[in-house]
Amino acid sequence: MTSSAHDEIAGTEHPEPPADTVVVPADEDPVAAAGSELLGGPPGRRALLGASWWTPGRVLALAVIAVFVLGLAQKAPCYSSGWFFGTTTQYTHACYSDIPHLFSGRGFADGLIPYRDMIPAGADGSRDPHMQYLEYPVLTGLFMQVATWLTPRSGTLVPDREQWFWMVNAGMLLVCAVVAVIAVMRTHRRRPWDALLFALAPALALNATINWDLLAVALTAVGMAYWANRRPVAAGVLIGLATAAKLYPVLLLGPLLVLCLRGGRMREFGQALAGTAAAWLAVDIPVMLWNWDGWKTFYGFSQTRKEDFGSFWLIIEQQRGESLGIGALNLAIAVLLVLCCLGIGWLALSAPHRPRFAQLAFLVVAAFVLTNKVYSPQYVLWLIPLAALARPRWRDFLIWQACEVVYFLGVWMYLAFISDAKQHGIPQDWYHLVILVHLFGTLYLCGMVVRDILQPDRDPVRWDGSDDPSGGVLDGAADRFVVGQARWVREQAGYAAGAAADPDDGWPAPVALEKPAS
Repeated sequence: MTSSAHDEIAGTEHPEPPADTVVVPADEDPVAAAGSELLGGPPGRRALLGASWWTPGRVLALAVIAVFVLGLAQKAPCYSSGWFFGTTTQYTHACYSDIPHLFSGRGFADGLIPYRDMIPAGADGSRDPHMQYLEYPVLTGLFMQVATWLTPRSGTLVPDREQWFWMVNAGMLLVCAVVAVIAVMRTHRRRPWDALLFALAPALALNATINWDLLAVALTAVGMAYWANRRPVAAGVLIGLATAAKLYPVLLLGPLLVLCLRGGRMREFGQALAGTAAAWLAVDIPVMLWNWDGWKTFYGFSQTRKEDFGSFWLIIEQQRGESLGIGALNLAIAVLLVLCCLGIGWLALSAPHRPRFAQLAFLVVAAFVLTNKVYSPQYVLWLIPLAALARPRWRDFLIWQACEVVYFLGVWMYLAFISDAKQHGIPQDWYHLVILVHLFGTLYLCGMVVRDILQPDRDPVRWDGSDDPSGGVLDGAADRFVVGQARWVREQAGYAAGAAADPDDGWPAPVALEKPAS
């Protein structure tokens, strides 16, 4: 689609900047402009952005490092004592992390090998009397094992080794955070500063070292950057590796499927799908053959888990006074998630203009998060880079982040309340309110993304005539398969003989016509 045609459809009067122009947030985002006053105001027209040592990549890397270090400082009360002395200290100081506890609780301190050795009964401090294998995906297990090899062994007590284990993992996760922010920057090449949304996210500082989710986040971000740069096989490989570290990245194949169907790029989707399958199998098959029971523990654990913290299912269970039951819960979640995905697929095929890949990726992962039986605080890390690409507006991003910070504090205060007879923290009803705040924040951002899809003139990425910077081969592609409203727009837009042809695929380019008021 030409920029003029897009401007007519979008109803915007903004001229399209030159192809090599870098979009400066302070020029188009009121909140970013106001924030820039702290540094002297928006850049002037003579500013040489990126011409000095302070390139966007270096600035973003330093920004994410600074925010990450602030997060490490926030965990200081736990590092010195909270993880080891007193159950509730780590909750009242909101500095809990799975990492030091699982060093001993999953047998790493004793030299046990993930997926081969079972954890002795009671080793993790739980009330489950049964032996079990490590309940994490294979690539995350490898990440944990590498951190164990790097943790000093001789002459240190277990608490000291747990501290070192957390520090080693923190260093490795910091590398993941830097990789992720650079990948986000390179996904929208003309909008590198959108990655500041990820780098400066409050939830990144608070949640980065709770668990190992940043590994999958980094791999997913690199995969999206490869797709944006028209390398579908490499994109698929990275998505496959990310899926071997955490389950959610495989959901990105759904948006790619419907977008490639609409844009006539099924060959490239097939390449990405093949890359995903090959990479995932390359990582997982050796462990499957080595010990099938150890490999499948993660998938069985997810199926047998009950309603848990952070989900609206927990609110229902606690209000009813009884669980729905594992079978009914899994079925309800599956049905609800499938309905959400079908709705997103319909939106992708029926919207007046094809949605951007990042928009659908955010919606699908958000649907998974919202319908899941558990919402751990670190799950917000999955959404931050997708939100930065889907809706790069500071106002909406900060509203959502504020809701996530409320949930981060609320869940620890609730755990403090139920784990100590003194009941420091918040009771159940207040925790339910905190969960609703988290749900509202995520739904609010989803609503803004859906509005941008239905009204492309309000999409911050498309105001300048851009189509889909994260779309790779989809960027600028003409529609081949559409339904509903999109079919009406296509017919009214004049896909007729004699219209200008799209040289990329031979389909006639649309001529924009305004839809009648009726």
